[in-house]
Amino acid sequence: MSRIGKRIIDVPATVTVTLDGQHVSVKGPKGELSRVLPPEVIVEQDGTTIEVKQRDDSRAARQRHGLCRTLVANMVEGVFTGFQRKLEIQGVGYRAQVQGRNLILNVGYSKPVDIAPPEGIQVAVEGNTNVTVSGIDKEIVGNTAAKIRAVRPPEPYKGKGIRYAGEVVRRKVGKTGGKGKK
Repeated sequence: MSRIGKRIIDVPATVTVTLDGQHVSVKGPKGELSRVLPPEVIVEQDGTTIEVKQRDDSRAARQRHGLCRTLVANMVEGVFTGFQRKLEIQGVGYRAQVQGRNLILNVGYSKPVDIAPPEGIQVAVEGNTNVTVSGIDKEIVGNTAAKIRAVRPPEPYKGKGIRYAGEVVRRKVGKTGGKGKK
């Protein structure tokens, strides 16, 4: 049995969870999320707690037990507090700005890169080099941050590019100025 799957999810007072068979809907102060879970798991609500159980001891049920528990817990946390990912831009002349809802990145290409965030995702820029992606769905927040990082991933020689806050980029030594072959 999954160690993660056994953990009980506490539901805050301002969050309401509606269970309709395999369909789970979570509504809170930040918004509303819903998801259909696979038939191998059972979701039970008891007052202010939710428990995810395996329907049987099949391999598929064991595989999905911890995953489904984490998905439901992330839905509850997302509508209550939300999620955010922070990115840093490093490089001379590299900068970001928000224009309307879109994020405009100037990261060394001939033209600026325009990124339109999906519905329900907010993008904020602080000091031209710090980008914050926030929203209630953890999966969409992470995917949007990954797409922004993929525009100019950090390179190992000078360290220029877009990286997650706190990400460590291993640096490489460049070419040496030694004598060539004769």
